[in-house]
Formats: sequence, structure tokens, C-alpha cells
Amino acid sequence: MYKLSAGIIGILIAIMVAINGVLSKGVGDYKSVLIIHIVGLISISLILILKREKIKIKENIPLYLFSGGAIGVFTVLFNNLAFNHIGASLTLSLGLFGQLIASVIIDHFGLFNREVIRFEKKKIVGFLLVFVGLVVMVVY
Repeated sequence: MYKLSAGIIGILIAIMVAINGVLSKGVGDYKSVLIIHIVGLISISLILILKREKIKIKENIPLYLFSGGAIGVFTVLFNNLAFNHIGASLTLSLGLFGQLIASVIIDHFGLFNREVIRFEKKKIVGFLLVFVGLVVMVVY
């Protein structure tokens, strides 16, 4: 179930990047990010209202954990900028490679209070295959 959800996330991200990029071309980079996040705020607010969930924030949550919203703003902005210059496939491919590198570092060192999952040398083959694929995409 979770692997299927992850696959669906990939499809949704590709659609989102394309739609956001076209919006950005029409209204501008910064305005599109604002519109996208306002629509997101309205959407999640409606979901919370429909589910009748109250917003409860625990007192001992580290402040850095609230930075995801700001990271989201820059993610959308950089996606829009890249999409309009290098297209959807290269934007997503390079973005996924960046996620791959960052996630391995997070897992290996157990950053953000996560369980440590050490990097195994046998995974280098996968990294090289992805990297070679990116080189082919960039060159051709």
C-alpha cells in the first residue's frame, strides 16, 4: 500500500510541476508561488473542517520542524524556474537525484531524530545508473 502511494506521489508531483510551471509562465514566478500556497491553504483548511479536526500543536516541538513551509515555498519556486527553462522531465529527474542524495545522508546519519540506516556500498551501482541516466538526459 505504501509503495503504491509513493508511486502515486510521483505521478502527482509530475502533474503538479507541469501545472505550476505553466501558471508561473502566465502570472510570474513569485505570484504563482503565492497563488499555489493560498490554494493549498484553502484546500487543507476545507479538509480539516470536513473532518472536524482541531489544530493542536504540542509545546515541545523544535522550531526547526516548522521550516517545512518555507522549504515548500522554495521548492515550488525552483521547480517553476527550472520547468520553464529545462522542461518537466529534466526538472523532475534532477530533483529526484537531489532527493536521493539528501535522503541517503539523512538516513545514514539519522538526521532529524530519525533511525540510522547506514549506506551500503552495493547501492553505489544504483546511484551510478541514475547518474548515467541524468548525463544522457542532459546531453541529449
